[in-house]
Amino acid sequence: MTTKSTHDSPILVTGAAGDLGAIGRNLTTMLIAKGHKVRALVRREDERAEVLRQLGAEVVQGDLTDLESMHRAIAGVKRIYFGMSISPTYLEKHHGVEAFVNMSQMTVTQMSITETTDSPQHKLHWLAEQALNWSGLPVVTVRPTVFLEGFFLRLAAAGVRDNDELALPLGNGRTSPVSAVDVARAVAEILDNPAPHIGQVYNLTGFESADLDQYARVFSEALGRTIHYRDVPLSAWTDTLRGFGVPAHLVNHLAVMAELHVQGRYDRMTDDLFKLTGKTPTSLYDFVKLHAAEFTRSEATALGAVRS
Repeated sequence: MTTKSTHDSPILVTGAAGDLGAIGRNLTTMLIAKGHKVRALVRREDERAEVLRQLGAEVVQGDLTDLESMHRAIAGVKRIYFGMSISPTYLEKHHGVEAFVNMSQMTVTQMSITETTDSPQHKLHWLAEQALNWSGLPVVTVRPTVFLEGFFLRLAAAGVRDNDELALPLGNGRTSPVSAVDVARAVAEILDNPAPHIGQVYNLTGFESADLDQYARVFSEALGRTIHYRDVPLSAWTDTLRGFGVPAHLVNHLAVMAELHVQGRYDRMTDDLFKLTGKTPTSLYDFVKLHAAEFTRSEATALGAVRS
């Protein structure tokens, strides 16, 4: 049951305008649909901020690293979705917070002060979890695996569309990617009624854990044409990412994630998502069907390739 105070005070959603995975934007939509007021924190005023306003959110501009703007964003807030891994100690003196949902990452499950990865992002996720545990805030930690929208849409769509191949440096490792929309739905359920979840850690995995050859067969079935998996060398893959202008820190993070996939570190399955939402995780088949246009060459593109 949702408490009245929840509807009287806004829920702060950080990273509301982000497009990688779009958890913040999806979460904003879901919370508003549940009858909550949402204060959406954005880094800049642009068309994405305007879309949030049209959804019914109160949009505030600010930066998670700027204390003054964060104090303004948090004023009057009881429930918070936190989607950036930096030290959150500036929130320690904000009393009356009912729930602080921290978006972390599955890899943190296997990390400690002496066991870590080479990714600065993974280290920050781990440090953020420790800082939140020390803070005394009523924290709920959400740890998804990799997002379907990341590796399979943003990083693999071009290869599937243009060459009928799933070209990724993931070796023979098994992985369980989860939809960012499913993760947003889980966070919305937590924020809607946080009391039973305080202090819990939820590890969110996808529909199945399988290797890339299996996922290529799923792509083939969903798209109606044969898609092959090609295990590309990691160095060539990262060179390609750099050529596309991907920032160095993100390239390094993705390279570490690829190596962890090869090692089988994402071969995980839990029922936490179903427990939170009552829904089965989105399958890769349904995901590919939903985004089929992005995995398929248009007639105009194909004709241009023939003429060239």
